[in-house]
Amino acid sequence: MATAAIVGTSGYTGQETLDRVLAHPGLELYALGSDTLAGQSADSLDPRLGRNGWRRIPRFITNDAALSCGADVVFLCLDHEKAAPIAPPTRGVVVDLSGAHRFRDSHVYESWYGFEHPASASLSSWSYGLPEVVPPTERLVANPGCYATAALLALAPIRDLIEHDAVFVDAMSGMTGAGRSPKSTSHAGAVLENVVPYDVGTHRHAPEIASVLGFPVAFVPHLLPVRRGLIATCYVRSRGVDLRAALAEHYADSHVVAVLAPGLVPELARVQHTDGAEVGVFEDRSTGGTIVICALDNLGKGAAGQAVQNVNLLFGFEETMGLRLSGVLV
Repeated sequence: MATAAIVGTSGYTGQETLDRVLAHPGLELYALGSDTLAGQSADSLDPRLGRNGWRRIPRFITNDAALSCGADVVFLCLDHEKAAPIAPPTRGVVVDLSGAHRFRDSHVYESWYGFEHPASASLSSWSYGLPEVVPPTERLVANPGCYATAALLALAPIRDLIEHDAVFVDAMSGMTGAGRSPKSTSHAGAVLENVVPYDVGTHRHAPEIASVLGFPVAFVPHLLPVRRGLIATCYVRSRGVDLRAALAEHYADSHVVAVLAPGLVPELARVQHTDGAEVGVFEDRSTGGTIVICALDNLGKGAAGQAVQNVNLLFGFEETMGLRLSGVLV
């Protein structure tokens, strides 16, 4: 049994991480960090946490206290500018769910994130952790972004089988992808009955996708009027290879990523509230190209579920331990 601490529990990714840690047979919740809830009981975040049936849930402490409590694994669920200056514990596994440690080149943060990284010398100590493509290799793990996860699950296994100068990604995410802090663009009046492209040509997940693929892609994100879920539609041109067969072979042993049968399309409804992903592959009769679609939950496989999956790999647990992989038929 490994002990776990969560830093920034009150945000969307923190709450989702808490849910998975509580259900994980190999993790014991050791500390809950939240500067706004420090000193309060867990049910101050959600009344359901005070009901019988859960394992013992500690009271909230400050984020600094949770970070330094000596847990075997620490989940950093903070904004990237708050996570960037943090000195990680000298022992144990740390998984950062923000974008603060996804790049070893500090200049990326100035160009794409709009701030100078305060701990650029330590960036080389972090390993990127996308289990199906780039499994984590160090105890300090940079969890991938949600959009990047969907695009890379669709494209990374076939990156050597497609033309690199003609890759386009249209992606759409639910409102929780913008975080819990209120913004004018995430108000109900701005989102409901609307679909909005944003950060067109400037979204920070574009260089993240490129850093793994080894070449840039044209990437446009859109905000959907739904709470959660993400779908990425990728347009590629094959080098004369059956891309669906290549993807099916790559994910043949995966219990997390499913390549759908020919003709079936990925859907948000089947992946929402789960840590799994669906991939569909289609030929484009009009252009001769190929369309690869990936659907996942931005808070599940796109954040908390993936963080737990990375921890499972590093601790030698069964890879799917603690994950939600079954949806509900409706």
